[in-house]
Amino acid sequence: MDLSTIAGILAGLGLIVLSIFLSAVEPGVYINLPGLLVVIGGTLAATLVSFPTQELAKVWGVLGKVFRNRQYSVRDDISEIAHAARLRRHGDMARIEDQLQRIANPFLKTAIQLVIDNTPADEIVNILQWRIKRLREQERAEAQIFHTMAVYAPAFGMFGTLIGMVNMLYGINGPDLLNVGHNMAVALMTTLYGLVLSNLIFKPIAIKVERRTENRAMIMRMIVEGTIMLAGNRSPVFIRETLKSFSAQHDDELRNESSSFNDELRASEKTSSKKSRKLDEDF
Repeated sequence: MDLSTIAGILAGLGLIVLSIFLSAVEPGVYINLPGLLVVIGGTLAATLVSFPTQELAKVWGVLGKVFRNRQYSVRDDISEIAHAARLRRHGDMARIEDQLQRIANPFLKTAIQLVIDNTPADEIVNILQWRIKRLREQERAEAQIFHTMAVYAPAFGMFGTLIGMVNMLYGINGPDLLNVGHNMAVALMTTLYGLVLSNLIFKPIAIKVERRTENRAMIMRMIVEGTIMLAGNRSPVFIRETLKSFSAQHDDELRNESSSFNDELRASEKTSSKKSRKLDEDF
């Protein structure tokens, strides 16, 4: 389980409930089941209208991915590529076939299979980049569902508030004016529900799906680079060290915010890459 997702939602709800009990004269007024029904029901109905059934059927699977803490082992992928390069240099294609059966990463398995099938390097790159693009488009569409729900929830919260205000104004000329303030408070609750669902549930889930997609795309791009070197019959040591530096430089670029520093870093990476190619050719 992804503890950060669960802890974040529970902490957010806990702070809201705590602030209500510390500040409210009557905490029970914050419970408005009709308003909650309007917000949730309206958001789900509008989402059903906005997206086809095939895309909405994937929502539960996306939620499962968000709450599961599945880590991708970059080191294992690098080791698999380096091992395949070693076997290929020795002409041991049978052992590479056996290695493919043990690889759990389907993208990496396809990449190595294309190499041992003697597929041209440019075609390998086109196929793998197409799969990366397809993955990003598919998962961005999944994230878009939650972005859309984050937009609809406050809108239906306002809708519920308008209904409550109409009922309040209708009874303002009645004999019981004491309920006017109470009805006004209840009317505003649907706006609160919409804001909480939008900013604590739907929007954070969409952002987490997008972050997960970018992390996976980064690993897949690293595999593409390793596959190109594997197809070029580079040495296993060169492949391993190059891919390790690729991963480390990616982390450094995420941590450093200065654009000028990143430009210098990229320039030094190109220089070191040229030197590495020459060393590999000499090797």
